[in-house]
Parts: sequence; C-alpha cells; structure tokens
Amino acid sequence: MKNFGFLNINKTSGMTSHDVVALLRRIMKIKQIGHTGTLDPMAEGVLPVAVGKAARLIEYLEEGKAYRATLIFGKVSDSYDTDGNVVDLSDKKVSQQQIEAALVNFEGEIEQIPPAFSAVHYNGKRLYELAREGIIPDDIPKRKVVIDKINLINFDENSQCAQVEIECSKGTYIRSIIHDLGQMLGCGAVMSGLIRTKSGMFKIENALSVTKETTLDELQKCLINPVEVLSYKCYELSDLQLEKIKHGQSLQTEDYVNGEYVCLTFDGEFCAIARKDCESKRLIAKKVFV
Repeated sequence: MKNFGFLNINKTSGMTSHDVVALLRRIMKIKQIGHTGTLDPMAEGVLPVAVGKAARLIEYLEEGKAYRATLIFGKVSDSYDTDGNVVDLSDKKVSQQQIEAALVNFEGEIEQIPPAFSAVHYNGKRLYELAREGIIPDDIPKRKVVIDKINLINFDENSQCAQVEIECSKGTYIRSIIHDLGQMLGCGAVMSGLIRTKSGMFKIENALSVTKETTLDELQKCLINPVEVLSYKCYELSDLQLEKIKHGQSLQTEDYVNGEYVCLTFDGEFCAIARKDCESKRLIAKKVFV
C-alpha cells in the first residue's frame, strides 16, 4: 500500500515534533501522519512517525525508550534544562564516585514529578501554559515510571559536565531525573542536551534526517512495513483466508497462546492485526488494512 507504514525520523534539535509532522505532510501531501512519543524542541533523535492508516497501529508499538543525555552540575533552572531561567547556582563540586552512587537510586520503578515546562495536563491546561503565565503548581501529581538502566558514560570533573545513558519506560521525563539527581547531590543540575537513541524497535542508526529538500520518493522508499516494528509473530494468509479477513471472519488455528497478538500477512505485506481468542480458540482480526 502506498503511503502506509512507519518512518524512523531523526529529529533535529530546534524543531518540535509537530514541526516534523507538518514538514512530512507537505512533502507527502497526506494529512494522516502522526508521531509517537513527543520530543522536546531541544531534544534530537528517534521520532517514530505513522503514515496513513498505520496511525491505527500506534497502540501496538513497543514503548521502551533509550536516551543519551548531557548535563551540567551546579545550576537549577525553572525548566530543568539550559533553555530555562536559572533560579539557583552552587559552587559545590561533585565527583564521579558520588554521581555513580547517586544514580543507583534511580534504577527500577520510581516516582517523578513532571517538569513545570511540560505538556502534562493540569486542571484543564498544559503545565507549560501555566508556567508561561508565571504559575508553577506545587501539587503536580507524581507519576510512576520504570528505569531499566542508567549509567554514567562520561564526566569532566573540571567543567562538572556529564553524560548518562538511560533506558526507561514510556512517559519518563529525563529532565526530571537530572533535576532530581542534582538535588540529591546537593548542587543542582540542568540538562544541556538529549538524544533519543531508541524507541521500541526504532533505532537511531537507521533513522532518517528530513529537510525541506527531502523528496516524496525518498520518504516512500524509507517507509517501514509494520511487521518490522511490531514485536509480534506473523501468520501468512492463504488466498481463502485473506478473503475471510476482508469480510470480518475469524480464522481457525491451533497455533499461538490465548490473548496473543499476531500480524496477519499476505505475500509478506501487512494485512491486519489479530488476537487469539481464549473462548473460540480462533484468530480474530482487531484492525484490518485490506
């Protein structure tokens, strides 16, 4: 299918995620384009984009993320990064050993408060809208996130600049982790750069940079078949089974465990997402694309 699938976009710093989508819509001349997992304007890296009806598959994508963040100790800002206003400074110096010992506290399931400058809803408004009005609520709800891995990969003791790698669940605010790390060490910290290196099955080494000069042909050649980014087994349909799926019928099969999702394909092309029904023991299509 033309204009159907996913694009693994390498977002550049300075662009919003919406800017990327708007650019792709102009190039591809299609409105049905959406991204998954918003990146802040400062951030760069992997931004998965669904093209055409593939937007209906976003909920089935893997949600794990990986980031490489740079930070500066000795500062606190209202946005938790260097784009915000500095609200506190400290002369305290930290060591590599202190940083590594503190990072251990962020592993596993943790609670964090989203930054005041974020898109989280609060009483009918986005937090960043309130922050721009000078309103920073003191009762922003905490959220539980999971940090699978957090490592210090670089530290310059003289400049008090560091770089960390983080693997985490969907919804994690890296700026909040850095802010909380600075508070834990008693010196403050702000994020100075962020690269998302992985989002589910999408990885930065395969990501495509997009500019105004990018052509429709280039984008269509880079469209990814959903079966390549959905972490489910595939079931190849026969001609008869394809017709059954088109007409909303289920498929008899002894394969797969109850409740398991399966990609239905025909000649290797994605046709539908199905689920093994525990009662009928049949594959029931949840969303059909043929």
